[in-house]
Amino acid sequence: EYAEFLHCKSKKFTDFDEVRQEIEAETDRVTGTNKGISPVPINLRVYSPHVLNLTLIDLPGITKVPVGDQPQDIEYQIKEMILQFISRESSLILAVTPANMDLANSDALKMAKEVDPQGLRTIGVITKLDLMDEGTDARDVLENKLLPLRRGYIGVVNRSQKDIDGKKDIRAALAAERKFFLSHPAYRHMADRMGTPHLQKVLNQQLTNHIRETLPSLRSKLQSQLLSLEKEVEEYKNFRPDDPTRKTKALLQMVQQFGVDFEKRIEGSGDQVDTLELSGGARINRIFHERFPFELVKMEFDEKDLRREISYAIKNIHGVRQVPLAPIPTGLFTPDLAFEAIVKKQVVKLKEPCLKCVDLVIQELINTVRQCTSKPSRRRSVLPVGPPDAVTSFQILLLIDIELSYINTNHEDFIGFANAQQRNTQTNKKRAIPNQGVGKEVGLGGKHGIPRFYRSREPRSARAGAPRRAGAGQGWGEPLRWLLDRVSRWLLRGTGRGEAPQTFPSRARRWLRNSRTEAEVAKRSRGGFLSASVGSRRCSAVPEQTENEDGAQENTFSMDPQLERQVETIRNLVDSYVAIINKSIRDLMPKTIMHLMINN
Repeated sequence: EYAEFLHCKSKKFTDFDEVRQEIEAETDRVTGTNKGISPVPINLRVYSPHVLNLTLIDLPGITKVPVGDQPQDIEYQIKEMILQFISRESSLILAVTPANMDLANSDALKMAKEVDPQGLRTIGVITKLDLMDEGTDARDVLENKLLPLRRGYIGVVNRSQKDIDGKKDIRAALAAERKFFLSHPAYRHMADRMGTPHLQKVLNQQLTNHIRETLPSLRSKLQSQLLSLEKEVEEYKNFRPDDPTRKTKALLQMVQQFGVDFEKRIEGSGDQVDTLELSGGARINRIFHERFPFELVKMEFDEKDLRREISYAIKNIHGVRQVPLAPIPTGLFTPDLAFEAIVKKQVVKLKEPCLKCVDLVIQELINTVRQCTSKPSRRRSVLPVGPPDAVTSFQILLLIDIELSYINTNHEDFIGFANAQQRNTQTNKKRAIPNQGVGKEVGLGGKHGIPRFYRSREPRSARAGAPRRAGAGQGWGEPLRWLLDRVSRWLLRGTGRGEAPQTFPSRARRWLRNSRTEAEVAKRSRGGFLSASVGSRRCSAVPEQTENEDGAQENTFSMDPQLERQVETIRNLVDSYVAIINKSIRDLMPKTIMHLMINN
């Protein structure tokens, strides 16, 4: 009989007292003399005809409170050490629990259940049966009734510390153990299934059966490893360090690994997760769903300028023909070309935020490439190709051009002409605020110079005989009443003399422009479209556009009510259609970038 240690292979120990001393000396060398711990095992091989062919790993007990030189996380370190061994599917677990301790509080059984929930690899070992209080026993536990295990429990009685110090012989200890089980009334009927010799026999038998069950999978695993190793050896048979193909292969392997790392960072499945900030695919996702919609919303435009553009578009489309009084049933409505022109102008503005989104994604891809190539082994080996930004930008612009190619007014989300008019009517009702003038001064000015609703406080009988021309009678009321009467007829789409609605404003303007007190009336005016001054027979109106000395038009703008209604209707239609385009672009942009840039 002899023993060998792995750390001193050349020496054979025939005295087992020296074996115990070497174990203690090696423990002190590795962990120190003050109860330190180390995961490095002490490998001891015993050769004897009296021992079974078993490999036993004696794991430390679970310590919860550090003592001596033990680290503060001693419990965590020991648990990790134990799990490293008992997690292997090819090993059996001996869950050792003292009999004088409640089985439900056993740390060994708890950890064994974590890695072996079905109990297929766990054998329960109950120790210190001779130290239980009088009148108590572990019969229910040993009969596998209290906490059942598939492989059952085995009770043993070890030497006491006094026996160890007195160097009691192992054979004598085994005889004392046998006598204990035969003489104890609770264990007498199961004595042949208790004790250390039975535990050795069970271990040998169950380990043999366990190896037989796990051998096929172990064999196939070894065969696959052998084939891979043989293939690698075959490659190195004719190896030449100066062979350029080796460098090419190494470069291809680096590029391949770079591709795997890049994909993991984009998909978010990498083994290193950044917990401090967003990175990789998460930043691109934020660009798609936060930054790009913000860039679209940020595209502000001047409402006044937009309405002016719509007005000019309507007038320019009709040319020398006058704008009709009402929409005609054919087509969208009369100025449908104006609608298309304004819509296309708004859609073209989407190109800038779309291209900005592409640039932001490109920058994030470049940052991800830099992170993937930050490893020292790749810094000088891999030169990644830049993302195909030109192709993607062309396709993004193509999306906008596709939207410009056809204005789909039959879209299910488009409000249509009738709804736009209805919305226009509701808006005008909200704007209509009656004036409160009582004769001294009457203001008809509104938003964009549109005449507001007015009401004379004189009875209809008093207004019935009013003269029809300016200057008839004395005082300020007669010319003003005449002027208001003409405005009311104009608003009702007729002047009473068969004139077109546009005729009166121009005639009134020419008449008012000749007023000698125009400057005075304008000074007293409170910003209305028309104003009348007490004691004056002349009235003043602010024209649509006035010219300065150089002939340039000042930035004032107004339009007649019919044109204003058409402008408001087109404005509502443009709003509806641009919202449809924005929704479509917000959906297609991420898909296009993912397909053409990131996936490629």
